[in-house]
Amino acid sequence: MDRRDFLKASAAASLAILAPRVVWAGEGYRNLLVLVELKGGNDGLNTVVPYADPAYYNLRPRIAIKRDDVLQLDQRFGLHPSLAPLMPLWQGRELAIVQGVGYPHPNLSHFRSIEIWDTASPSEEYLTDGWLARAFASSPVPKSFAVDGVVVGASDLGPLAGGGTRAVALVNTEQFLRQAKLAHPAQAQGNRALAHILKVEADVAQAAAGFNGNHAFRTEFPGGPFGNAVKTAAQVVASEAGVAAVHLSFGGFDTHQNQPGAHGNLLRQLAEGFVALRAALQELGRWDSTLVLTYAEFGRRPQENGSNGTDHGTASAHFALGGRVKGGLYGGQGYLDRLENGNPVYAVDFRSVYATVLERWWGVPSSGPLGGRFPTLDLVRV
Repeated sequence: MDRRDFLKASAAASLAILAPRVVWAGEGYRNLLVLVELKGGNDGLNTVVPYADPAYYNLRPRIAIKRDDVLQLDQRFGLHPSLAPLMPLWQGRELAIVQGVGYPHPNLSHFRSIEIWDTASPSEEYLTDGWLARAFASSPVPKSFAVDGVVVGASDLGPLAGGGTRAVALVNTEQFLRQAKLAHPAQAQGNRALAHILKVEADVAQAAAGFNGNHAFRTEFPGGPFGNAVKTAAQVVASEAGVAAVHLSFGGFDTHQNQPGAHGNLLRQLAEGFVALRAALQELGRWDSTLVLTYAEFGRRPQENGSNGTDHGTASAHFALGGRVKGGLYGGQGYLDRLENGNPVYAVDFRSVYATVLERWWGVPSSGPLGGRFPTLDLVRV
């Protein structure tokens, strides 16, 4: 068995080919998806730490997380200490961690790699429509929903771009919370007929009027950009206008230098934001019908650089949270002693994560939107 076959076989225990559930049109979209993009490329190895692997400390003599500081998940892996707020979710089996997520022939450019993740394309193929846009085009969201998706804190629609998707960008989250309404319809693509553009934008603008920021939560939301984004996302859900997917962005993860302090602060904000989001969704009775997933354009190289940081890498670890998540570790297990060009080989194709959303969470076909069949992960209860 060669190395690639070994890696694929090692991940097979966590993966299973599962057929989509048979549901009446749109029923599955009553399950909410919250995507959290960790912009810049999060360092998966210092997030989910292989503290029992001597290779980890050999590769990172200065920036590795000390074994005594690691929040142990099992006898091999643990969380960065700044992620302590997430430990109750881990212990309650509401947090799953998928390791070794990547794709074949990885691209280390921020711009190209995030295009690949947003469009679910092979690394050598260029697509314009996002994977969620294609999914909603082939399996439409109920017309009773205000919109298909909402992007919080950015104008770039990412996975919701194209395809005539009914998407709203809440660009200024603080103003949204103050004024109750601030929705901008998605900018139409120039290659579509003007009449269609105007109709889509008019429909979205009318639907967006249903969003408001007036719900009085008992939950205390953390400050800062990510805390504000989480609060806005919670207000969108509280409005009950109807939405299938919400996309949040959290920047700063391109840690080429002085990583330890900066990365620890980012992970603390991420954990506090997730805990607040969980509490708010529990208030709304939506935690059990929400799946939260992180993603990023890539991870970081296992070997630290000369600036006390890490450079662009490949496969990484990502989180899945929710009341119906089957908590635990999934996917690859590191393999730091067998690197290619200084980076780990992926064990889980990121399109398997997307297939899990489409088939297991929403009960809609995945092969069309993703350009083929990918094994799903059995990490949510249906």
